[in-house]
Amino acid sequence: MMSLAIIEDQLHKCGYKTDSDVSELYLGRKGLKEVTDLSRFRMLRYLWLNHNKISKITCLTNVCRLSELYLNNNELCDIAGSLKNLPSLRILMLNDNYLTKLQDTVKELKGMTSLHTLNLFRNPLAQDAGHRLYVIYHLSSVQLLDRENVTHKEREDAFKLFNPEQTAVIQSIGFGRRTDSVLPVRRPLVKSSSASCARMSLGNKNADDQNRYKNRAQDVLQTARQRSVMQYSLLDWSTLPSSSQKYREGQTFQPAQFRTVELR
Repeated sequence: MMSLAIIEDQLHKCGYKTDSDVSELYLGRKGLKEVTDLSRFRMLRYLWLNHNKISKITCLTNVCRLSELYLNNNELCDIAGSLKNLPSLRILMLNDNYLTKLQDTVKELKGMTSLHTLNLFRNPLAQDAGHRLYVIYHLSSVQLLDRENVTHKEREDAFKLFNPEQTAVIQSIGFGRRTDSVLPVRRPLVKSSSASCARMSLGNKNADDQNRYKNRAQDVLQTARQRSVMQYSLLDWSTLPSSSQKYREGQTFQPAQFRTVELR
């Protein structure tokens, strides 16, 4: 196999005496279509396979200490089952390949809890406008994605998009208790022209969310009203007879009436 001869040549150039001495291996730009099994290099941490013609990865089954892997600029169409045994991986370059299945690709990388840097750009799956938030949500350890830092706002947006149920629960927490509905949005008491313009510009964006939570918000509002009611009773003095009326013969009077007042 061509890759075996190239590997032996690299080991000789680097002066490695035993396989356990090998911590890094450069096999980039060698015209390789496949790579022999690398499990003999138990201490391998850095591996360059970039700029080759590799279409399938079968050489990394027992290289568990690998920290950096460069597979960019190859002919990979699918990585399912080929990278899941790399729990220590921190840097993974998969850009400039032919990966099309976003969900399968992310599923393969989920076990990499130390993954910090990931490149997926210039793959067909990167044409999906929502692929970045999908990756951010499912691979929470990634800090640098496609050469751009992952922001706190992107994490919030990803959480809201892919976990709407939990988002609704978080938004519904109030008065020290959790409810199963979202709280109604407060409306401004005074309408201004600038506020009207702002609402018009955001109207289309917020319309779906408002329709979605409208019924649930009404239920929560009703519950909130019931919880916040204060009431007290007072005597209605207008229903009591005067002292002169009390002693008039032949007159009867209704019992004193009480009036209940509710405050919200």
